[in-house]
Amino acid sequence: MDSLGMLETTGLTPAVAALDAMEKTAGVRLLQAEVNDMLGICFKIQGAPDAVTLALQAGYELAATLGGQPVTASINRPDEDAWQVIDVPREYNPLIQQDVVWIPQFEATSQSEEESNVAKRAPDALGFIETQGFTAVFQAIDTACKAAQVEVVGKEKLGGGYVTVVIQGDVAAVRAAVDAGQGQVAALGKLIAAHVISRPSENVLKLLPS
Repeated sequence: MDSLGMLETTGLTPAVAALDAMEKTAGVRLLQAEVNDMLGICFKIQGAPDAVTLALQAGYELAATLGGQPVTASINRPDEDAWQVIDVPREYNPLIQQDVVWIPQFEATSQSEEESNVAKRAPDALGFIETQGFTAVFQAIDTACKAAQVEVVGKEKLGGGYVTVVIQGDVAAVRAAVDAGQGQVAALGKLIAAHVISRPSENVLKLLPS
């Protein structure tokens, strides 16, 4: 491995949008994502130094635009001892009932099987609505589903009341659903971020809620 890049930001939506931008900007590979205790998440990417630099810049700019508080750093040829706490195994937190270390692929498959699985579930667009508070996000997702023909992928929690719902479908439907859903949040909670990703990258698809 030439270089390790890290992008850490508040909010799942800014983080996933940043990951999509990083992968589409340069040839980098997602190692894993780790949830922190400050309402955020850290993505760890690998690649050539120039590619990592370009990817981090693109990810930082988009995460900041979406209201995250991103920080980035890169390490050239990480030390083997340091690597023991950087590259960590999958971890489940029973308090929030989900993983806090996310790894893109838990089970080994052949390349053809992997490509087939991704192709089968690759939507035209993904939509994210992230709020602080369950009531707000439940109202938002109900409104979103009634506004357009979309499919609910699932929800993720970061702690501190941060909840993200994810939908998929064609681009126009997802945009309409997200626009309608986020409009319901203000009276019931706090909107953290709302975003639509067209043609989501492979690593984003691998991290979707099951």
